[in-house]
Amino acid sequence: MNMKRALISLLFLIPLVIFLAYVFQGRLVLPQYLFKVGPFELRFYSLFILIGVLVSYSLARRQARRENVNLDQVDELVFYSVVFGAVGARALYVISNWKFYSKNPSEIFKLWHGGLSIQGAILAGITVFLLYSTLKKNVTFKPLQALDLGAAYLPLGQAIGRWGNFFNYEAFGEPTNLPWKMYVPIAMRSLEFKQYEYFHPTFLYESVWDFLLFLLLTHYMGRYRKNFGEVFSLYLCFYSLGRICIERLRLDSMYVGSIRLAQLLSALSILLGFVMYVVLRGGMIDVRDR
Repeated sequence: MNMKRALISLLFLIPLVIFLAYVFQGRLVLPQYLFKVGPFELRFYSLFILIGVLVSYSLARRQARRENVNLDQVDELVFYSVVFGAVGARALYVISNWKFYSKNPSEIFKLWHGGLSIQGAILAGITVFLLYSTLKKNVTFKPLQALDLGAAYLPLGQAIGRWGNFFNYEAFGEPTNLPWKMYVPIAMRSLEFKQYEYFHPTFLYESVWDFLLFLLLTHYMGRYRKNFGEVFSLYLCFYSLGRICIERLRLDSMYVGSIRLAQLLSALSILLGFVMYVVLRGGMIDVRDR
């Protein structure tokens, strides 16, 4: 069985590596949409976000069944989280770029022009999880349990969703000559970097980091979790640590004064996650006995 899985993985990885090599070298320029019919176009960005949501949702639902959680409530919670997550993602981006949107208010609602913040989506999602699991009558899961279910599988969705940035030629980093440098078409480069051709593929860095985090958190939840909330606190710490490191390479960061907003939010998240983990891990209630 392990040999079969290894062979399947190899058959998948080889074409992927060849494909990436062609794109990173600039021998293949990617389209931004899968197909277009009149004014409608299905963008790869939207497609990968949708796939990420569905994959994370299906795995979280399976884990919820193991924990004897009402699956109808899980479905309802995920629906609200996706809706308000999209609102939060747009809201944080607009607030961070208010100088532009205050002069162009009609652009606020034009999501097809781009502009979403994953951290805004996460903050909105956390709020929905807490409110739903606290206020919902006859809810079958506790607030921290809900956050664990979301945090364990969210990184996989994020890892998949980052490939939408790949097709959009966005969220790339500083110019570089490293062997894995990525070619960016001149139309996608900002004015001050028009003379450069190759950049850090920061979308790939975060995708790999998120995938490894998914493996770590699901393994921890299955073997080592003692109390609800531990997985969520670890997510806050490790996702934010990766984001701080990767953000310093990006060219499209949003700023609060001279500080990158993503790094500021990540630093606060690490502090919150660390305190939560210490408190929860030292608790006396063992989740396995519940």
